[in-house]
Amino acid sequence: MSRIFWDTNLFVYLLEENPEFSPVVAHLKRRMTVRGDELVTSAMTLGEVQVKPLEKRDPAAAGRFRNIIRQTCTVLPFDVAAADIYAELRATSSVKSPDAIQLSCAAAAGVELFITNDKNLHKLTVPGIHFVTSLDRVPI
Repeated sequence: MSRIFWDTNLFVYLLEENPEFSPVVAHLKRRMTVRGDELVTSAMTLGEVQVKPLEKRDPAAAGRFRNIIRQTCTVLPFDVAAADIYAELRATSSVKSPDAIQLSCAAAAGVELFITNDKNLHKLTVPGIHFVTSLDRVPI
């Protein structure tokens, strides 16, 4: 069993039924379930998935998206430990603030795998995260 962090974009693909990536993400989720992996994300993801539905004045969809994540994932906070990691990431790399928040939450929780479709992140080495990888290179 591994703790696997999904970046926001994976949830967006799945929840918004992206024709290119939704099937890939759904297949990944099935593999994780079979393996007994724990799916984790951050509270920032919880907020981000609600933005588009709320822009479209669809609070019911925003609530559905929020509930799906809360029911299927461990939602990590941006806490003091994450804040310290965040500061180090921002001071020593060109990682943007939202990405640094995601990575720092994952690192503070000690996840084994951080999956993103952001090509700028998948080659990073972040203490506290065993591997950062892109969706097309997931090793499970």
